[in-house]
Amino acid sequence: MGLRCGIVGLPNVGKSTLFNALSNAKAESANYPFCTIEPNVGVITVPDERLQILEALVNPKRVLPTIIEFVDIAGLVKGASKGEGLGNKFLANIREVDAIIHVTRCFDDPNIVHVAGSVDPVFDKDVIDTELQIKDLESIDKKLAKSERSAKNGDAVAKKEVAALQKFKAALEGGQNARAVEATPEELEAIADLQLLTIKPVIYVANVDEASATTGNAHTQALQAHVAQEGAEVVLVSAAIESQIAEMEDPEEKEMFLAEYGLTESGLNRLIRASYSLLNLITYFTAGVQEVRAWTIHKGDKAPQAAGVIHSDFEKGFIRAEVIKLADYQEYKTEVKIKEAGKMAVEGKEYVVQDGDIMHFRFNV
Repeated sequence: MGLRCGIVGLPNVGKSTLFNALSNAKAESANYPFCTIEPNVGVITVPDERLQILEALVNPKRVLPTIIEFVDIAGLVKGASKGEGLGNKFLANIREVDAIIHVTRCFDDPNIVHVAGSVDPVFDKDVIDTELQIKDLESIDKKLAKSERSAKNGDAVAKKEVAALQKFKAALEGGQNARAVEATPEELEAIADLQLLTIKPVIYVANVDEASATTGNAHTQALQAHVAQEGAEVVLVSAAIESQIAEMEDPEEKEMFLAEYGLTESGLNRLIRASYSLLNLITYFTAGVQEVRAWTIHKGDKAPQAAGVIHSDFEKGFIRAEVIKLADYQEYKTEVKIKEAGKMAVEGKEYVVQDGDIMHFRFNV
């Protein structure tokens, strides 16, 4: 499965600079709104030191990490829900992503204009939230009108839909995002076809100056306090630092550079980890002489579902899974010795795959 994250924010908050640093695609970055008109898509590999460990043990012909797509979406302005700026394009592009990376400006620089005239990440966040909520209300109102007509004619399903839609409508009118609504599976099913914008999970990226990369500043503190009620994570990232790291190829040089700022890892790694956690994703591996490969699945997926990520036939004809733990691979070095030591588990259809499992699937179609 591929993970697709949309990078959103007001113009001139550092979205495109961050995007360029994160991906191998180069978006135009300029000191004026809307320099990103069509969404730029960058594909990055997910760093995972376990792949290097398996590569050293197996010596495969190739190593394939899992990937994340980052989509740099045109900057939003107040009134986007009514088509202002590039609002319609922006809102349509958000519907296509799995998660939202909401970039806020948390640095002061008189040379970079702010669309609202002053640096205030809380204001920035609320502008985007409001526009998305207005658009979601439009979607709900349209469906609600149809469902109410059906409900009046005695349609039992429609009556339940009306109740669910009214619940989300009330929350949005009260300034809440749809993701904040405590909804039952049935209520979520009633609004699933609407692809509500504010129901998508979100990570807030506080784009800070280099001096604030480790400790944050008054702007990040205000943002963290504001989103605390959502239970959302705020990741501190200095797009300026990430841009410099992106130009470095030597791992030791990167490590030394990060150390100068008191950092142990890049903002990219922290953002990827936060994205996986947000979407309840984990990684398992397949390992053989042809290739060592990482696969992304949802936490809680059972062995057949994990097999289906490789190919649908693997899931349809699933017989069993042979599972090795990385620590055992490191200790015994080869699959033959792992089997001899009784450390290769044979699991059936009810096995819940664990993060880091190394798996072989047996199937018949």
